[in-house]
Order: sequence, then C-alpha cells, then structure tokens
Amino acid sequence: MNINNKRRTLLTGGAAAFAVGMIPKASFAADPVKIGLILPMSGPFASTGKQIDTAVKVFLQKYGDTVAGRKIEIILKDDGGLQPEITKQLAQELIVKENIDILAGFGLTPLALSTAPLATQTKKPMIVMAAGTSIIVQRSPFIVRTSFTLPQNTAPMADWALKNKIKTVVTLVSDYSPGLDSEKTFNKRFTEGGGKILDNLRASMRSPDFAPFVQKAKDLKPDALFVFVPSGEGVAVMKQYEERGLAKAGIRLIGTGDVLDDDLMPSIGKAAVGVITSHHYSAAHPSPENKAYVAAFEKISNGMRPNFHSVGGYDGMYLIYEALKKTKGDTDGEKLVEAMKGMKWMSVRGPVSIDPATRDIIQNVYIRRGEMVNGAAYNIEFDKVENFKDPGT
Repeated sequence: MNINNKRRTLLTGGAAAFAVGMIPKASFAADPVKIGLILPMSGPFASTGKQIDTAVKVFLQKYGDTVAGRKIEIILKDDGGLQPEITKQLAQELIVKENIDILAGFGLTPLALSTAPLATQTKKPMIVMAAGTSIIVQRSPFIVRTSFTLPQNTAPMADWALKNKIKTVVTLVSDYSPGLDSEKTFNKRFTEGGGKILDNLRASMRSPDFAPFVQKAKDLKPDALFVFVPSGEGVAVMKQYEERGLAKAGIRLIGTGDVLDDDLMPSIGKAAVGVITSHHYSAAHPSPENKAYVAAFEKISNGMRPNFHSVGGYDGMYLIYEALKKTKGDTDGEKLVEAMKGMKWMSVRGPVSIDPATRDIIQNVYIRRGEMVNGAAYNIEFDKVENFKDPGT
C-alpha cells in the first residue's frame, strides 16, 4: 500500500469513528435490542405482571432470543401497579441508564398514561400489553397496543343483553378510567337499544368492598347486574353475588371477561356457571394455536392458567419481532412504529391486526358462558363479533 492510499484509509477510518458517535446505538447489528418491561410484579395486581412475564418467557422459548440478527434482552422492572410516578421513574431509568430501545408492559391505565410523554420525547416505541382505557393510544404517536380496550369488550355485551330479554340493568364498575369507559359504553349501547339503566354503582380501587354495592343492586331488582372490575377482583365479586343470593332472585350476572379472569377460574369454580361475559380471549379458545400455547404456558408456570393479559404480552413480543424483521434490525422508533401499523397475524386468541390509523388492536370479541368442563370452570365461547375495532366512548 503506497503512502497516499494508507493516508486515505486512515482518514476514512477516522471519519467512520467520528460518525459512530453520531449514529444511534440502534443501528449496530452487534448490539442487543433492549426491551424495558414494566409490570406490577408485586401488590394487588401482581397476577397481571406474572401472566405477562410468563407469556414473554413462553414466546422466547418458542421463537428464540434473536431476531433480524440481533439478540433480544428483556429488562424487567416491578412498578407495584399503583403509583404512576413510580412507573414513570422506572421508564426514565430504563431509557437513560439502560439505554433501552423499546418500552413494554403497563398493567393499568394510569401507569401507561404517566409514561406516554416519555415515549414521545425520546421516540421510543411503547407497547401497551395490558392497560385498556380507550384514550391511551392517543397520548403518544409511539404507543401501539396489543391488549384490548374496555369499550371494545363492553359494547358486544350490551348488544347481547338486548337480544336476550334483558331490559333493566344495574352497572357496577371499579372507579377509575377503564371502569368509567366500560360504564359509559354499556349505558350508551344498552339505552340506545331500548334498555333501562336503574343505577350506576362505582367501587373504590383502593379498598374495594363490593358487598354494599351488590346488595343495593339486589334491592333494585334489575334483570341483570353488569360488572367490570380489574383482573384479580373477580373472586370477591363472585363471592358477594353468590352469598347475597342474586342468582336465586333471578338477577343475571353479565360483564366483561375481567370478572371471570381465566387465572381466577379455578378459585371461582362452580359460581361461574351461567355467567355471561364478552372478551377477546379464553383459555378454552378451541384453536390449535391456543391449545399449544396453553400447554406451554402451564408447563413453564407449573400449572398457572394463561389469561387475557398473557396474550397481550405474547402478541406484544410477536409484534416487536415482526417489526424488527421489517426494519432489518433497526430500532429507530419511527421506523418500528411504522412497521407495526397494519400488521396482521393469527394470534392464540384468533385473527388480530393493528389499525394503521389508530395503532390499536382489532380483534374478535367472544361471548362466553361459564361452564364446568371435566370438573374445572372455564369460559366457553358460543358467539363472536369478528374484527371488532375500539368503538371509543
């Protein structure tokens, strides 16, 4: 090599070295893709965190921890599920200290809303795997949801009630954004169809005591009690419904699938029989994809039954992997979100897609009946609304 060529090579290398400092870390194929997974692994909503964490492990076991030539690294953080400021702080630490590429998880709406501005400021994709308030995706152009919305799951229940001779209803919801979404959606659909709401009852999130609300509902003598409570609270509601004799009084229990969370069904048992709910997933969904998923999930978790939060986590990982394939491993936030828009796949819950306009999930919503199958309680699907978008509130 002559002197001029050698000088040119050194200059080229020097320019490249300088450019390294200017190029986002995401462009290096050798670096891992870091996913900051923020979940309630402790506290009253720990079941949500454990479900999603297990689903992520099932996904990695099936698809491996490498995609588009890059290693996937999961950094799990426990936010306790109750304080939005803690979730936001953890997200900040993941972005600044851990240099994560993607935020994911978010067990409840207030936690997701607290983090949305950070996703916008740092241009980090934020995959909402659990929280279900309709407005969440509107809070940042970098949010993509793989879970559900409460209006999406509630509207089909109101429609079903109207078709099945339920004319009067009392609603009982947890007093926070998803509960208010569910209440508003049910009221609107049910009354527009000719039904009558006798009362709207709201239970505190901090110390829920459902007994006085269930008793009041019984005293009002509706055809049905419509219930939304967050995952984990269904056992307490079902206990009060049974103890206070609403079924014997001819008052049906209907609601979104949260009240008959698959994870809780072994504890609820026979009390679930005959309860009608609308939801986007059941562990009893009869597809081959779901049967394989349930078997893998139960094996890795020592018998825990997967619930609807788990599929939000599982599909969130699938969405991330497929987007990385499209971008050839580039984790630029704008490119990843653009790759996710309009994506379609066969989930364990059925066919799903990401609405390219809203970045929210489109999916089937199933009408299910609580039944005993081989001595165990399950949500058995008997009707569905196909490819249902979030109707908003």
